[in-house]
Amino acid sequence: MQTIEALSHRLSSYLEAPQINLVKRAYYYAEQAHDGQKRRSGEAYITHPLAVADILATMHMDHQSLMAAMLHDVIEDTGISKKAIAKQFGDSVADLVDGVSKLTQIEFESHAEKQAENFQKMALAMANDLRVILVKLADRLHNMRTLGAMPPEKKRRIAKETLEIYAPIAHRLGMNDLRLELEDRGFYSMHPLRATRLQAALKSARGNRKELVEQIQTALEKRLTSENLTAIVIGREKHLFSIYEKMRTKKKFFKEIMDVYAFRIIVDSVDTCYRALGVVHNLYKPVAGEFKDYIAIPKANGYQSLHTVLVGMHGVPIEVQIRTKEMDEMANSGIAAHFLYKSSSGDTINASHSRARQWVQGLLEMQKRAGDSLEFIENVKIDLFPDEVYVFTPKGKIVELPTGATAVDFAYAVHTDVGNACVACRINGRLAPLSQPLLSGQKVTIMTAQGAQPNPNWLNFAVSGKARSAIRHFLKSQRHHQSIALGRRLLSKAFSDLQLNFENLSEDLQQKLLADTKVESLDVLLEEIGLGNRLAASVAKLLKPDTDVKARASNNAPITIDSAEGMMISFARCCRPIPGDPIIGHISSGKGLVIHQDTCRNIADLRNSPEKISHVNWAANVSGEFLVDVRVEVKSERGIIATIANRINEEAGSIEHINVQERDAHNSVINLSIGVQNRVHLANILRRIRLMSFVIRIHRSKN
Repeated sequence: MQTIEALSHRLSSYLEAPQINLVKRAYYYAEQAHDGQKRRSGEAYITHPLAVADILATMHMDHQSLMAAMLHDVIEDTGISKKAIAKQFGDSVADLVDGVSKLTQIEFESHAEKQAENFQKMALAMANDLRVILVKLADRLHNMRTLGAMPPEKKRRIAKETLEIYAPIAHRLGMNDLRLELEDRGFYSMHPLRATRLQAALKSARGNRKELVEQIQTALEKRLTSENLTAIVIGREKHLFSIYEKMRTKKKFFKEIMDVYAFRIIVDSVDTCYRALGVVHNLYKPVAGEFKDYIAIPKANGYQSLHTVLVGMHGVPIEVQIRTKEMDEMANSGIAAHFLYKSSSGDTINASHSRARQWVQGLLEMQKRAGDSLEFIENVKIDLFPDEVYVFTPKGKIVELPTGATAVDFAYAVHTDVGNACVACRINGRLAPLSQPLLSGQKVTIMTAQGAQPNPNWLNFAVSGKARSAIRHFLKSQRHHQSIALGRRLLSKAFSDLQLNFENLSEDLQQKLLADTKVESLDVLLEEIGLGNRLAASVAKLLKPDTDVKARASNNAPITIDSAEGMMISFARCCRPIPGDPIIGHISSGKGLVIHQDTCRNIADLRNSPEKISHVNWAANVSGEFLVDVRVEVKSERGIIATIANRINEEAGSIEHINVQERDAHNSVINLSIGVQNRVHLANILRRIRLMSFVIRIHRSKN
């Protein structure tokens, strides 16, 4: 069993004597505080904080983190306050302990919303001091090591939380060793039967592979030595959970995964990394397109290494990673290596620390923009499982994005304002669709335009958390402003029907209106009317309850429609109204104002509820493109669709949708959705098509 003396001895290898004494003081304080408390296994409770401090000592963490590890359950379990700890050990340690205590109270396996809110707390605690999360990860690791005494249900809950939240955070912070152990232990607790069977298969496969592994290793060592390169070659074992995940997600058999032999070559300098790469490429043939240089372009979590795949003897694939000793330490300990090397001036280590900080700051930005905590956690989970692509700005700066990212993600990664104003992109100098997935090494140029706005369709292909939360945030605020504006127009109209003037409404009447509708502000009331959740006529009637709403003055100015764009005014698909058609508006809950043709069958029932009907008119110059459905009956000939499309194009129309139905061997029906500006524009297009020799009949479809 671990003792404080044994731990002190280990700490003497990298901490000063006064610092070790402070850690011991924290231990004795915690021992006294937890006196009489037992763990579920029956051991004295103090064994847990001691074990957590021991895990942090293997990462060479600073003395304050070790003190916080000793004290991390004191606030929660013993009633000792943060103030008392600050008095004894200083503010820094007290803040760390408080941060870890708050994280310990987080119960992730509750309903999704609570889980998400807890994750927000976690992001805040991490933002204040990154060491909080390191202490928490060590605490979680020791809990996973001692899960045996827990009831099965609780075991599974803790394991699920570990695999979904804590292991990905460890990965994001580059702490590979810790992540692997969390994943394997989580896997054993979550799926004990699968893990046991896979472990047995792995054991027998490793026995069969032993000879070939040794042969490849010897060949690599010999060749490196003959080129006077000092290097350590290690056969790299795949761990249990990663094999299981590959089998599950990539639908691969166990044998396919085990057929790949993996090695790590550790050398003394960056220069030697590239020389060693040349040597192994000379020894075995490299596989084209499988080389990755993470030294020149490190991963988002600071990971650096050269990766290559070779074809060895008997055609076996060999994966090789080449890195320096510092990079290896960095790959295994990640952000913890910052504390390990903090006495040295290693840039990579500080870079890793600032990357982690950047990531946490990004989380907090997302949190501010997210409409609710569920949306926030969805974005964070995207961010926690990144397989990165690395692309370049026109000035050569590297931007890291998750796999599958598009130019829209890139634009938002550069700056939110660039994303919001983005209209087109060039990839490697060529115009490309905004939805095209980016590949590592591409140069991306974003074109912006003044007054441009995010398109709701972008949510169908944007993958990064930052882009998705920024687009949603913009659309929500736009919807908010537009629904207030529409609500104001509808309420003004309803007021004028009752011979009242909404714009000159006195303060007293405004307050009466708010009291009667039980809302806190006029904007909220207008937004609800604009969204169609309240009827303007009913709200107006609160001020003149005795007036009959049906006796509306016919000479009142109707609401004018001046554009095809807008979130709160939409055009019904059943009758597809276009400028020039007689129209009528209908207030629909959640959608705002829906415009129909006056003769539309679907509006007939609503005519009995005049409060839901709104008189609307087209403005003199309506802008935008309006969709209209057209049905064309034709004699079947080759090339008909191309000819029709050409005619529509010549008349400056656009085809949004096309559908062909064959009636018989000689006749077909073509249904088109065409974008037009107004009725005159539509009439010109129909005339051009009607003149074609193969057209039997053409007309506009309704309902």
